[in-house]
Amino acid sequence: MKIPLAQPDITNLERKEVLRVLKTPNLSLGPKLREFEQRIAKYIRVKYAVAVSSGTSGLHLIIKALGIKEGDEVITTPFSFIASSNCILYERAKPVFVDIEEETYNIDPQKIEEKITKKTKAILAVDVFGHPADWDTLNKLAKKHNLYLIEDSAEAFGSEYASLDISQRGKYKWKKCGSFGHVAILSFYPNKQITTGEGGIILTNNKKIADLCRSMTNQGRRVKSGKWLEHIRLGFNYRMSDINAALGIAQLKRLKQIFGKRKKVAQIYNKKLGSFLEIKIPSVAQNVKISWFVYVIMLSRKYSKKDRDLIIKEMAKKGIQCSTYFQSIHLQPFYRKMFNYKLGSFPISENVSQRSIALPFFNNLKEREINYVAKTLKKILWTIKK
Repeated sequence: MKIPLAQPDITNLERKEVLRVLKTPNLSLGPKLREFEQRIAKYIRVKYAVAVSSGTSGLHLIIKALGIKEGDEVITTPFSFIASSNCILYERAKPVFVDIEEETYNIDPQKIEEKITKKTKAILAVDVFGHPADWDTLNKLAKKHNLYLIEDSAEAFGSEYASLDISQRGKYKWKKCGSFGHVAILSFYPNKQITTGEGGIILTNNKKIADLCRSMTNQGRRVKSGKWLEHIRLGFNYRMSDINAALGIAQLKRLKQIFGKRKKVAQIYNKKLGSFLEIKIPSVAQNVKISWFVYVIMLSRKYSKKDRDLIIKEMAKKGIQCSTYFQSIHLQPFYRKMFNYKLGSFPISENVSQRSIALPFFNNLKEREINYVAKTLKKILWTIKK
């Protein structure tokens, strides 16, 4: 068998939607772009959505729209895709890392307050692997210290988080990821829950933030009634095309099916690996409904980073593509050079980084393929154990 790490789920519906756009003169800045934005905003239940070329470009625009600049600090997590801290550096601000929770791999809110200074302007939290961060506590911290709360939900489209609302007599009040902070992003890279090929979207209930981001997305032009070559601020070409938007619209029409497929794959993995003591399968908090992005296991503590890397190589020899997920950002070469970070700076993040393995995970992964992955993994682990 040859089993890739990830694979997009594209059907004739997506092909027809894209082809329909290709038969029009509106390949960019057309009606499909606005339709996609409106559909996402309605689904997440926010007022404004601004489609962009990637989740990374969305994060950059957010930092700029909030006025975060050189000398400012933004508190964030070292365990994430590197874009969540790079976006801070783009505007010459400083990412200030806080270690993570062992169970969810999300930023630990209990460790944030000690890192807040007069220079702190925002908290940027990530819903790692699709599991929502502790938004109740994060919101309280942001309000207490008058900070912006930025939500990186690049991996959590469709995930939900519930706070215990007393007004609802102890019942959970569910909200979708992308609706908790002052502003948020989603990403639609091909390995995400839904894809636009490349692309992302900015979500907010704040019109000023939305208008600034929309203007900067399109070279700094006025949002409404602007002349084509009149630019009122520094902007970028961070637009999403109507071709990408059409692909996204088709995926949204299949949303129930897509989420169902991914949930089924995760459930089969849980069944096959849940009782295997050499690893820890993903945990899901009680007040969370997870939309599965990846399936990441943790090796037990007796395995080293060297063992983990060997396992990935041996799995590849058997035709199974696996990956490390994630490498701690503070130990990336240019972060170490820029900020002088050393091993031991954020021990939980480092420990997770050294023992985690992302197994193949995508919509159309078959049960027999999952069986093959599980059996092969167990054999390799037993061999290393001996």
